[in-house]
Amino acid sequence: MHAQSEARHNPDHQTETARLLLLANETYGRSNQSDTAYAQRVAARIECREQLQSLLMRAPENAQAQGLMGRVEMDDGNLQKARNLFDNSLKLQPNQAQQYINLGYWALRVERPAQAEQYFSQALQHERQSASAFGGIAHAKRLQNQFDVAYLHYRSLIRSGHANTRVYSAMLECASHLSVHNADPLLRADAITLLNQSHLAHQKIGRFVCEILRQHYSPDTSGTMDELAVAASDELLLLALNQIILPDPAVESLITSLRHQLVQHIARNGELEDDLQQLALGLGCYAERTGYALATQDDEQQLAATININLRAQFNQGDGPAALAGSVIISALYGALFHQDFAAALGHWNLVDWPLAMQPLMAASYYDRAWEEAVKQNFAEKAGELHLDRDDTPQAWPAWAELNNNTETSLRALMANELSLPVEQLPATLRLMVCGCQSGQRALELARYLSDVEVIAVDESLANVARGSAMAEATNIDNIVFWPWSLAQRFIADGHQVHWVEIGRLPSPAMADLSLANLVDQVTASGAVIHLHTDMAEQTRGDKQIRRLISEHNLEPRRNTLQKLRHMVLNNRSGDVWQSLLQDENFYSLGGCHDRWFRPQSEQQLKSVLAMVSNEVQWKLVKARDEDGHSLATGPVQQQIREEALGSHVQSLLGQQLSVYFQRRR
Repeated sequence: MHAQSEARHNPDHQTETARLLLLANETYGRSNQSDTAYAQRVAARIECREQLQSLLMRAPENAQAQGLMGRVEMDDGNLQKARNLFDNSLKLQPNQAQQYINLGYWALRVERPAQAEQYFSQALQHERQSASAFGGIAHAKRLQNQFDVAYLHYRSLIRSGHANTRVYSAMLECASHLSVHNADPLLRADAITLLNQSHLAHQKIGRFVCEILRQHYSPDTSGTMDELAVAASDELLLLALNQIILPDPAVESLITSLRHQLVQHIARNGELEDDLQQLALGLGCYAERTGYALATQDDEQQLAATININLRAQFNQGDGPAALAGSVIISALYGALFHQDFAAALGHWNLVDWPLAMQPLMAASYYDRAWEEAVKQNFAEKAGELHLDRDDTPQAWPAWAELNNNTETSLRALMANELSLPVEQLPATLRLMVCGCQSGQRALELARYLSDVEVIAVDESLANVARGSAMAEATNIDNIVFWPWSLAQRFIADGHQVHWVEIGRLPSPAMADLSLANLVDQVTASGAVIHLHTDMAEQTRGDKQIRRLISEHNLEPRRNTLQKLRHMVLNNRSGDVWQSLLQDENFYSLGGCHDRWFRPQSEQQLKSVLAMVSNEVQWKLVKARDEDGHSLATGPVQQQIREEALGSHVQSLLGQQLSVYFQRRR
């Protein structure tokens, strides 16, 4: 003992201990880099653990080493061990800011954000300039639904130079929950900053951007401005038109008015001037994203028809992209170029042959649609579209451009750490099925960010299958396939099984021959997990009223019909029956309206699945979360499911916004 004490006080021993601690910290830093592959981060964490074990053999009372070992244990999901190590470190060396930060992140992991905030505040008392502690408070505030306070914290981090992708992503999440009541130049600058950040799911802040734009273009100010000129130089509006859906009646009215003013200006002047070109391109991209939902006036339709006639003449004369550019832009404001009579002529050129500024619009309106059409040809369901006019072809929905930002992990790790399930018997690669994948965003996120999965994404919309397939190829995600239900049913009938089923959008009544419960029962083996939500979207009073009109008048899902139904709602927007519908961003696209009115989710499918998992001999509820993502006690939720299956609907789960996970017992 005396010899060990002398060794610890030996300068050479202390120098070596410090060197080993520095090395372990560097290794841990590699294990925590979000842009590093999961396997490499796991390898670095194992290496760090070995280094710390060696260090603690030499210096068992080294407080920093114990704290760092706690971080390793926490990353491995050993939360109680981590907590003990953080506490021991503070006993050995009180008032360490880093250990309070560690305890703060531990509290976040165990879903105690208020306690986490206290730990981060204690860290700031010891290290006032700690960006990590300040950011931790922001995360804790966000998880307590104090989005305005968290938002301001994230803004401060960005302005002080401590921004990273996680901070931008969290600020974007907060912005999606904020309401803007006054014109605020700082909020406008924030929105521009967020939309300029690549690799963020910008579609989340459509409503936030709408409220800022509505303040800027309010009736009190629009009378004193040249609206077209102001819009042409409005960076926020141009970014929004090119990237997101703007779910607000007043903003849709603004966009419709700007398009009308633009074509009137062009009709008077005979050309599209350079200073209006970016606005025209943005309006074209926005029109395509909404499925050409915007109302058009007679003079606009006449101009578009004239432009299309002239374009056919220009093609016959052999004009090239530069000469065609202006007319093509105007045509794309009112209909997809891929659906025009001259579409085949556009195929003579590649996307890069067009002026650079035009390429996003050309891709959306022609080349991407051609790509997706080629995907559709591989499936028998394409025959169901052959009788449709080109403009009536269903649109993929939802519209999105970027996946949500996540750190790569593994499904095995999530099952072990989040659901506390044994994973030792699982194979190296797990098969995951997403039922009702829509246009593929969630399915592609699972495929990209889970390192050990093969994903089968299934949807009844052939447009969604095509969009997801095209996006997977465009983003080089090769561990996923998108199938219509017919292929999935054959896959299951052949005896294939999966380890995880994710239920997204439910099948519609049109899929009457499909029993989702039976398919899930067949495709899952012992130990498999099913994840579903107990609420159903698209059940507003307005939706039900429109579906009644469709049934009474035997309406068909054509573009013209959808536009008229939308315009009816917008023209009566002050009525109580339409308010909830107008709050739903899916209303602001013909694709979203088509789904909710002509292909609504089947409540019976959800009831059947819940009835299946209520069998406690076969299924065990392993986790339940509320709409804010907070964990719930599983006992009461299981009791509700059991009582509902027995016929009691007093406490029905249907309509409650719960996220539930069940594991198959046998």
